Amino acid sequence: MKTSREDIRNIAIIAHVDHGKTTLVDELLKQSGVFRENQEVVERVMDSNDIERERGITILSKNTAVLYKGTKINIIDTPGHADFGGEVERVLKMVNGVILVVDAFEGVMPQTKFVLMKALSMNLHVIVCINKIDRPEARPDEVIDEVLELFMDLDASDEQLDCPFIYASARNGYAMNDLNDPKNDMVDLFDTIIDYIPAPTGDADASTQVLISTIDYNEYVGRIGVGKVDNGCLKINQDAILVNHHEPDKQTKVRISKLYEYDGLNKVEVTEAGIGSIVAISGIADLHIGDTICSTDNPKAIPFQKISEPTLSMNFIVNDSPLAGQEGKYVTSRHIRDRLFRELNTDVSLRVEETDSPDSYKVSGRGELHLSVLIENMRREGYEFAVSKAEVLYHTDENGKKTEPMELAYIDVPDDFTGAVISKLSTRKGNLLNMKSISGGYTRLEFRIPSRGLIGYRGEFMTDTKGNGIINTIFDGYDPYCGDIEYRKQGSLIAFESGESVTYGLFSAQDRGTLFIGPGQKVYAGMVIGSCARAEDIELNVCKKKHLTNTRSSSADEALTLVPPRILSLEQALDFIDVDELLEVTPENLRIRKRILDPTLRKRANIKK
Repeated sequence: MKTSREDIRNIAIIAHVDHGKTTLVDELLKQSGVFRENQEVVERVMDSNDIERERGITILSKNTAVLYKGTKINIIDTPGHADFGGEVERVLKMVNGVILVVDAFEGVMPQTKFVLMKALSMNLHVIVCINKIDRPEARPDEVIDEVLELFMDLDASDEQLDCPFIYASARNGYAMNDLNDPKNDMVDLFDTIIDYIPAPTGDADASTQVLISTIDYNEYVGRIGVGKVDNGCLKINQDAILVNHHEPDKQTKVRISKLYEYDGLNKVEVTEAGIGSIVAISGIADLHIGDTICSTDNPKAIPFQKISEPTLSMNFIVNDSPLAGQEGKYVTSRHIRDRLFRELNTDVSLRVEETDSPDSYKVSGRGELHLSVLIENMRREGYEFAVSKAEVLYHTDENGKKTEPMELAYIDVPDDFTGAVISKLSTRKGNLLNMKSISGGYTRLEFRIPSRGLIGYRGEFMTDTKGNGIINTIFDGYDPYCGDIEYRKQGSLIAFESGESVTYGLFSAQDRGTLFIGPGQKVYAGMVIGSCARAEDIELNVCKKKHLTNTRSSSADEALTLVPPRILSLEQALDFIDVDELLEVTPENLRIRKRILDPTLRKRANIKK
C-alpha cells in the first residue's frame, strides 16, 4: 500500500542560465543553519569544480539537504545551460516539485521554457520564484505575466497554473509572498516548499526499487550512484539485482556495501534508507544512469526517459605535430581512448565512437560548450591531443532527404547593433521570427537558425556588439538541409619553417593580418600564427633574423614595435579553426595548425578539392 513520507520534501531548482539558482541554494543552506556562525563560506558553494567557479556556470547537478521545522528538504541544484540539459532531464525523476527561478529583469528565456516543459510533462508541482527583484531595472509584475503566458503555451493544467509566486533576492538573502512584505529572510520560501510540494510516496512493504539518476565519480571509491528510494527499503550489505528499462537482458547481482544520505554539503553514512530518501550508493562497479536497484525476489525496472540525442561532433586525434609529446603527460591513443570512455560514466549526453583510424575518436555532444568543457578538463588533467572543427550531426527523414538540427536563438542587443546582428545571422541562414524593444535601450531578436550557422559565431557576435550582447540558444528539432554556409571570411597566416619566432620576422608579418603569437615562441611549418586580412592563406617566415653587416647592428632591432598578439581562448580557437585545420591542445598551449603540414602536399589536396 502506498504511503507518504511527511518528514521529507524533494525539490529541484531549475532556471535559465545565470538567473540565480546556485546563489539561491547558498542562501537556503545558510539560513537553515548548515554552516557554523563563524564559518567562512565561498560564494556559489555548490559550484565545486574549477571550471564551474571560473565561468560562473553550473555544469553538473549537485545534491544537498537542509532541515527546516523537523522536515528534511533534499535540494538538487541543476545546470541552466542548454548544453547540459541532459543533467536536468535525469534529476527531475528524483523530485516531487521544482522551484522555477526567473530573473525579474530578463524574464522568460529559452531555457526557462525547456526546463518548465520537462517539469510539467512529469506532473511536478511548480513554485515560481521571481529572483533579483533588487535590480534597479526589475519588472516583477510584467515577468509574472510572461511566466503565466508560458504556462498556457505549454498547456499547463488548471492545477499547475494555480501555483504560488515568491519574490526574492537570493544575493541579499530574502524571499517573500508579496512585494510589500518586509525583506527579512527566506522563511516564506521554506514554508511554501513544506506546504505546497507533496511529500514523496511509495510502498514501504514492497520489494526494493531505487532508480539511479546521477553518477558521481571518486578516485577512492569509484562510481557512486545517486537515486531516490521509490519502494521498499535499502539496507547496507543487502543483496540486490541491477536491471535497466532500456536493456531487458541486463540482470547483474550486486551487494550494497556503502550507503549515504545528504546532510548539508556532506554525505553521511547510514545503515538503511526508506521511501522518498535520496541516497548515494558506492561499491558497485557496473552501475549506470537509468539502472534500477531491486531486491532479488522481484527485479522490476523503473521506466526512464531516453536522453536527448547529441547535435554536434568533433574528432579527438592523437597529436602528431613536430612539438608532440613535449608538454603533455598522457599522449598516446590508449590514454585518450580510456579517458573519453571514462567520461561516459558520468555524462549521459556524450557519445564516443571509434573511427577507421586507431588514432582518432568521434566525440558527439549537445553543443560547443559541452565539448569545450570536456576538452578543458582533459587539458588540465595533463592530456595532449588535437581536435577538429565541430560539425553538426545530420539525420535522414522518411523520404530519404537530409535534415539538420535547428536552434532558436534569443538575442538581447543594444539598439545600435541590431542591424549588424541581423545581417550576419541572415547570411548564416537565420530566419528572424520576432523583434521587440525591451527596457534599457536593448532590443530582443528571436531567430530560428541551423545549428551549424552558430558554429564560430559567438566570437564575431561579441566583436559586433562590443561585448554588450547576450545570446541564448536552444535546440528546436530537425529541418531539411538549408544549403551551404560560408563560415570564415579570412584566411590564415601560416608559419613557413620550424624554429622560434623573432621580433624582426613578426614585424614584417603583422602588416598581413592579426597575429596570435609573440616573439620567443616555438613554431613549426604548417602552424597557424594569425588570421589574414584577406580571404587567402599566406605563408610567412617569422623565424627570420636580420643579417648583420658592418653597417647594420643588431641593436637597431630594438626600435621595432609589435602590435600585442591576439591570444585566443579555447572557445575562440574552436570557433576560428576551419575544416582543413586542427587545434592542438596541450596542458600549456593551444596551437592552431593545418591538417596537412607540408605546403606542397597541402596545395595538391586543395587542387584535388
